[in-house]
Amino acid sequence: MTLGRGRTLLYGLPALPLAVMGVPMYVFLPGFYGETLGLAAVGTALLVARLWDVVTDPLIGSLGDRLKTRWGRRRPLMAAGLPILLVSAWALFRPPAEVDLVYLLGWGLAAYLGWTLMSLPYTAWGAELTEDYDGRASLTAAREGFMLAGTLLAIAWPTIMGAGRADAETLAGLAWLLVIALPLTVGVTLWRVPEYRLAAHPVGWRAGWALLRHNKPFLRLLLAYVMNGLANGLPASLFTLFVAHVLLAEAWTGPLLLVYFVIGIAALPGWLWLSRRIGKHRTWAISMLWTSAVFIWVPFLGPGDTWAFLLICVLSGVGVAVDMALPAAIQADLVDLDTAAGGGRRTGLYFGIWNMATKLALALAVGIAFPLLEGFGFDATAIDNRDGTLALAMFYGAVPVAFKLLATALMWHFPVDRRMQTATRARVHAVEGKPEPLG
Repeated sequence: MTLGRGRTLLYGLPALPLAVMGVPMYVFLPGFYGETLGLAAVGTALLVARLWDVVTDPLIGSLGDRLKTRWGRRRPLMAAGLPILLVSAWALFRPPAEVDLVYLLGWGLAAYLGWTLMSLPYTAWGAELTEDYDGRASLTAAREGFMLAGTLLAIAWPTIMGAGRADAETLAGLAWLLVIALPLTVGVTLWRVPEYRLAAHPVGWRAGWALLRHNKPFLRLLLAYVMNGLANGLPASLFTLFVAHVLLAEAWTGPLLLVYFVIGIAALPGWLWLSRRIGKHRTWAISMLWTSAVFIWVPFLGPGDTWAFLLICVLSGVGVAVDMALPAAIQADLVDLDTAAGGGRRTGLYFGIWNMATKLALALAVGIAFPLLEGFGFDATAIDNRDGTLALAMFYGAVPVAFKLLATALMWHFPVDRRMQTATRARVHAVEGKPEPLG
């Protein structure tokens, strides 16, 4: 079970248009619909639609584990999700003149259902495409690299369209981009990247949850991932406020984000090189220490320190891609532990829980930051608000470092390394035999 470089890149390709879809859902649509329906109402509707994933993630993950077709377990679900996602994206990005909250909520629920049907089997498929310790890191790196590229494209899209903001024309352009790019990339990937026939017999829910609770490395990784997700979610949710109110450099927001993500993509091959030499968990821990050492200087910045913050964006951007790629690659190794213990190849369920943890971390970041900032006196409408901006700088720069150090402590001596993964894989093969490619 090894893939060449070409198929590894082909596997990662659909992540680009999927990221293009994701940015408007989080960033553009609230403001666009909020102009006519009200920000509070729109925010509530989109939150309800997002919470729908809490139900669909484990269900669709488990469905994929139990699905048996001549085309595999993952590819049919992705194919089923594609039209749902495209139709709902078209409806959300090109709404009629008169819309209401029912329209937004209905198509939002459909969009997130299509998103889950595509993205969850997609990540589980990547975990099953190779059993090689380093090969899994390469696959997740390809996926996350294309994801960052798609994020960059979506962020830059309003400027590319000439509007400079997410207006109706901008969203219509994104709708056409998705209608063209998503079927092409997904179609090529489903055609050219294989899926493997696995001896999949997932255990029942009661026995399965008992196995999951006893998978201590998985629970440890999940906790570290949530801690690191909080560390990443706080700066992500506060970035625009920090640039505008602490640095007083709102016009720099776009260029700073561009530099941050471009550096992350460029640095990813170096992290993979290091991972092949010292292991995935230790490399991830070093990347978190690196980011912490850089970000700890953020609270000392103030008005006019834009060039210093640009340097921080360059140095901290070095770790952004590896922060997404390596944890998912480690997670794939931990599914092997569950399989060896008798779980029956429950990759979809494990990644469904993983997706729920991702969303929990992002939700907690916003839920923690904004109420506490208000409690410390921060006012986004005030120009001179020294106490409030100090609190903003601390939540943006210092608090994330504390969460990253906690995650690093959990991962530094992580028990599942290359040697243990190889031994676990041998145990799985002894029970199930080696996987064979499907047609």
